[in-house]
Parts: sequence; C-alpha cells; structure tokens
Amino acid sequence: MMDGIILIDKEKGKTSRDIVNEVSKKLNIKKVGHTGTLDPIATGLLVLCVNKGCKLVELLTNHDKDYIAKVKIGIQTDTYDITGNIISENKNFILDKEKLEKTLLSFNKEYKQTVPIYSSIKVKGKKLYEYARNNEKVELPSHLVKISNIKLLDYNNDNFTFSVTVSSGTYIRSLINDIGEALGIPMTMEELRRTRVGNYSVNDATNVDGLKIIPIIESLSLPKIEVDDNLYKKVSNGVKIKNIYQEEIIVFTKNNQVVAIYFDCGNNIMKSYRVF
Repeated sequence: MMDGIILIDKEKGKTSRDIVNEVSKKLNIKKVGHTGTLDPIATGLLVLCVNKGCKLVELLTNHDKDYIAKVKIGIQTDTYDITGNIISENKNFILDKEKLEKTLLSFNKEYKQTVPIYSSIKVKGKKLYEYARNNEKVELPSHLVKISNIKLLDYNNDNFTFSVTVSSGTYIRSLINDIGEALGIPMTMEELRRTRVGNYSVNDATNVDGLKIIPIIESLSLPKIEVDDNLYKKVSNGVKIKNIYQEEIIVFTKNNQVVAIYFDCGNNIMKSYRVF
C-alpha cells in the first residue's frame, strides 16, 4: 500500500484538481487529496496526500507558507489577478521605491483580511464565485491572517515582485489588493509561486512524471516514540492515555511505522488525533 505525501511543483494553467487527477491516474489509486489549493495562474509547491496519508491533510493544511508574487501596477481586476476583468485603472500614478517598501513593511502584522469574491469559500451553502458569476450581492467573510518576512525583490514602473511568509488561509491576491488600497493605486496579481509549505520546499518537489511518495513517518517533523506491546494496544485503538511525555503532540510508532498521532487535551491527558 502506498501511503504518504507527494511534493509536486505545479505548472501554470493547471488547477490543483487537475494535478490530483493526474496523480490518481498515474498511481492507479483513488484516495488522493491536496493540503491547500493553488489557482491555475499560480505555480509551485502543491503537497498531496495519498491513501492513509490523507489523514494528515488537516494537520498539514495549517502550516505557514512562503510565496513570491509579481504585481501589475495601475490596474485592479474583479478577481484580483491578471486573468480578471479590469474594474479600475490609473496610468498616471506616482510611486517611488522607498514608499513602496515602507508600505510593504507596514503589512508585517496580523490583520483581518477580506476573502476575495472569486474564491471557493462557501457562504450560506454556496461558493463565493457563484455569487460573483450570477451578479448576486453577498457579504464577504473576513478572517485573521498573519503576514511576515515581506520583502521587495524587484521594482520598475509597471510592476514589482515581493516575497512573503503568510499564515494558513491567507489570499495573496487580497494582500496585493490591500497593498494597492493602502497606496491609493490599483494593483493586481500578475504571477504567483509558492516556494514552501511548513517544512516542505519546492526545491524537493517534482512534476507528475517524476513523483515520489514520502512515507508518513518521514513526512512528520514531530516528536516520535516507539511503543511497546502494551501501549500499542491502547494507541492503536485510540484509547486516552496519561501524558507522561511533556509534549503537546506525539507520533507513536511501532517497527518504524506510524501507529497514531496523539495530542494533549488538558489535565495531563492525551487523546488520539489520528489512528493509522
């Protein structure tokens, strides 16, 4: 049985679902999922889980991520990226590098980010982009995101490129739109590349033709404890145990295979998160 994760360097023009379907067909397995979507316009690291590795999706989704984004200055689109329809334009803007850098640095913070209307987030049972396509009004949700390590990499009169680390759930398109609003200049995302998800780097990723499955035990950078037969019976059945390990989360293994992941649920008690 092939269980674990796969690191794919997604090419431009394909959806995350396209990649999942290609991997599923190549490996001839049905249980394949991703841990965070990339828009078709974006390239870079897509972390896939296969078979029992799918039990890690939620855990891996919560990691922070690194991106490199290229921004078109002077236009704003309805999708917040270059594929959308232009809704605002300003060709007479004045923007010097120092002001741009200062504004970028002002986003090194936590703030409430509004979800873009062209996204798959559901409101009242319907995806936001469905409201947009039907010209229906809807109140856009917002959530707290954390931006760090934002840095200007390149700048000219037409566009600029920056790198950034963001918390899970952050929309780079929305960040760019927010930067434009802070400067009073319309902006939209021209290119996007994801270079890191948690401990995984795009440098270790391959295309679909060269994919490699990383075993579950190698994909988890968490404290690991080899269990004896007595403890194995408990954790393999998801029984609560005392936390004698002074750890918030632990991977229990037997014969170098993951048996279960446990977390501290309070009062010195550990509860199963996932049993494999």
